[in-house]
Amino acid sequence: MNQADFKRLSLILLFMPFALWILLLIILPHIGMGVLALREKVGPRVYEFGFGNFIDFAMEPIYWNILFRTGSMSLLVTALALIAGFPIAYYIAKIAGRRSRGALFLVCLIPLWVSDLIRAFGWILLLRETGVVSSTLLWLGLVDAPVEMLYNDITVVIGLVYTVILFMIVPLVSTLDGMDNAMIEAGYNLGGNGWTVLRRIIVPYAMPGIISGCIIVFMLTAGSYLTPILLGGKNSSWFTETIYEQFITRYNWESGAAFGFLLLAFTSFVVWLGLKLSGQTLAGTVARN
Repeated sequence: MNQADFKRLSLILLFMPFALWILLLIILPHIGMGVLALREKVGPRVYEFGFGNFIDFAMEPIYWNILFRTGSMSLLVTALALIAGFPIAYYIAKIAGRRSRGALFLVCLIPLWVSDLIRAFGWILLLRETGVVSSTLLWLGLVDAPVEMLYNDITVVIGLVYTVILFMIVPLVSTLDGMDNAMIEAGYNLGGNGWTVLRRIIVPYAMPGIISGCIIVFMLTAGSYLTPILLGGKNSSWFTETIYEQFITRYNWESGAAFGFLLLAFTSFVVWLGLKLSGQTLAGTVARN
């Protein structure tokens, strides 16, 4: 075996686990779900192929409302995660010392050490009527009765931002870390103030990280299930709950598969639209980071 064949074999063996992961856990399940979504039940255990499941979605306004509500809430969470995460990422990348960066990243990683379920129950313990926040407000005399802070959109947004903000910080740090400090100094030397330097130099340079972070956060938020259900209760109206209801409650796997593909198509369209409006490309954002 010559050196070229050895390199080729090494490359194949290196990418084989990744290729199998893509094939077995992504491609094949999506093919199965696609076939399932195109099956229409016309009788007991009698199916035929068609677009009836997608038509059922199109004819039901409540499904459209839940889907667009999920999309709008996910965009809000993405925007808040960007607003909260950008200063943190900038401090880690440009201000913090080399030794303290690892510790700061560790602090950001701590919420991921526990599952979504535990994090959601943590918020419930804090915000429920007999929780820490309500009890503290009563003890300080700021309220006259226990305050229930759960089961509303604000709580859901807070919980989701807390869950996904790390996925906004990491690509931003990766992008800002490659920025030469001389660019910032030049902006100040040319008479720019802090806002001008941020708007004209830092943000344009960090745009690939901003877009990639927004894509990851938006997709994770739109596909979230536990946090909206536990913190929003019956008022959550998240589209993943609708998909779960089709699969588990109604045992209508055909409609559940169709709704899952519709959520994927909707979020992919939002991502494509965001890339077009920002003038970025997927290869120049996610692949770069």
